[in-house]
Amino acid sequence: MTRQKGAVMVELLRSNDPVLISFAASLLADAKITHSVADSHMSVIDGSINAVTNRVLVAEDQLAAARELLADAGVDA
Repeated sequence: MTRQKGAVMVELLRSNDPVLISFAASLLADAKITHSVADSHMSVIDGSINAVTNRVLVAEDQLAAARELLADAGVDA
């Protein structure tokens, strides 16, 4: 759990697929759901061994809406 602009952030999605992470972040931004992509810099430094995955975090009070949004788009979260 982390905080962003006073909001408690919780993990919505974890993946090594940069296209999936970008797609999810785009959907969340369009829906005006507070979100953040965590560990993206670490996964770039890590290289191709995939030891560190990217995580999409959302505001805790928007988690249900975010899950529904991704499910409607065919993304398992």
